[in-house]
Amino acid sequence: MVAALELYLDVDATRRVRTLWRALEAEGIPSLGELHQKHRPHVSLAAARTIDPYAAAAALKGLEVGRGLTLRMDFVGQFVGRVLWLGVTATAELLEHHRLVHERLAAGGVELWEHYQPGRWVPHCTISMRVPNPMMAPAIRRCLEILPLTATVTGAAIADHVNGIAQPV
Repeated sequence: MVAALELYLDVDATRRVRTLWRALEAEGIPSLGELHQKHRPHVSLAAARTIDPYAAAAALKGLEVGRGLTLRMDFVGQFVGRVLWLGVTATAELLEHHRLVHERLAAGGVELWEHYQPGRWVPHCTISMRVPNPMMAPAIRRCLEILPLTATVTGAAIADHVNGIAQPV
């Protein structure tokens, strides 16, 4: 992922995820906290190779993106490529908000990756982008130690860490 619309978590949930990142790193498992050292715990609502932060902000104007949503992380998952994540329970409220955000972005001409579209999106909080195969079981065990985790969304931004973009929306 290069650019994303990220939902940011409350202070307690952020602290718990960062603690998990550090615990994994101490065991030799790379975490998202190490990648660019700019990431903060988040759940991405949308992603693409690039997202024009000004076009996205204009499309979402007047919408409190994610703010106040309660996210419950209850399970651990893995995407192809050894990406490890905490799974967010897909509530009706979260899915409706996701649909509305995508509707507004599409109307604003913001193109996004298909696998983040409504009906295909898997809500998650990324923990590691490349867990070494022999370390997957210990990494999953560490993740399970902090679950369940409930978080309140406190903010959102278009983030492109490689290009130094963090535009609040």
